[in-house]
Amino acid sequence: MSRTSCAYLAALLAFLPTAAFADTPSAPPPGLTYTTEQLNEAGAIHPAPIPPAERLLPIVRAETWFQVTPESHILEGAIMDEQGNLLFCDVSARRVMRLSPDKKPSVLVELPDLNPGGLALHPDGRLFIAAINLETRKGAIFALSTEALQGKGEATVPLQTIIPPEAGFLPNDLAFDAAGGFYFTDFKGTVADPRGGVYHVSADFKTILPVLPCLVLANGVALSPDSRTLWATEFGRNLLHRTELTGTTDIAPIGPAVPYHFQGSAPDSMRLDADGNIYVALYGQGRVLVFNPKGIPLGQILLPGREQGKNLLSTSLALDPKSRTLFIVTSDESGTEGAMIFRAAGYAPGLPPAAAWRFRERQGDR
Repeated sequence: MSRTSCAYLAALLAFLPTAAFADTPSAPPPGLTYTTEQLNEAGAIHPAPIPPAERLLPIVRAETWFQVTPESHILEGAIMDEQGNLLFCDVSARRVMRLSPDKKPSVLVELPDLNPGGLALHPDGRLFIAAINLETRKGAIFALSTEALQGKGEATVPLQTIIPPEAGFLPNDLAFDAAGGFYFTDFKGTVADPRGGVYHVSADFKTILPVLPCLVLANGVALSPDSRTLWATEFGRNLLHRTELTGTTDIAPIGPAVPYHFQGSAPDSMRLDADGNIYVALYGQGRVLVFNPKGIPLGQILLPGREQGKNLLSTSLALDPKSRTLFIVTSDESGTEGAMIFRAAGYAPGLPPAAAWRFRERQGDR
């Protein structure tokens, strides 16, 4: 390039910023804006917006049923007994509670060192309690006698230890099989060190075998009405596990599957209805997501106040086997609503306590 050309190019470059853009106002770059789905009714940022893939699912809004305490206690482990009472855990107060159909609460048992979080009724009527202490990293499973459950037993020694703290588990939830054994989740591990899982305890409580090992904070567990499908939620990885069984602890050759990956925080306890649909409480979102027996989303139940950040710590639910009514337990981390129970209607009635009909049919065949 000649000296004259270089001089011309330099003059042109020096001229362009002032000549070409001198009269053009400075404009902001393209930017993101919140959509209506990401804002609440007041125009504020929604604390728990429904993910795009789930917005078209049918929605039911639950109604307020009962306030357990005005304090922000964590509630868990909701189940129904054969008398229509709602049993649940006040985790923060370390006690198991019962709420009668006419909304009269009572304390069934208090634990001195562990926080109860999972409940299941054995076919013989005993109440099994999964309890942990995350600070001491201890956990156990206890059984409350039928006499103590009915208020007839000796109040000073109401519990039988099924799995002691020395076993090294952190039991979170449990579900009985047809023979009187049960599955439980071990709430341990991190993504870098997945040490949790789902285990099975034999009916004589002498043998514990892994079924789904290497999970991160295994949480909810449920067994299908035909005992052939084991469900579990993995809190630490946001996963729904569906496992086809050929035996109590035997997995079919192509039986393991992860039909759903949740978005946001985080799948907690689960319950089945009589149609085999699975209901999963979403901790931190104030809602319940419902799946069909293959793990395909069907619908969702929203809790009041979630748009304002209230009642988001939904942990568990119970389905009434005599109706389609379900009860959802939750806590309000904002500190204004306390520990609440909400109710709505699901797709089908719940299963009898402890799937007792399976156990009784099995006993009748012998």
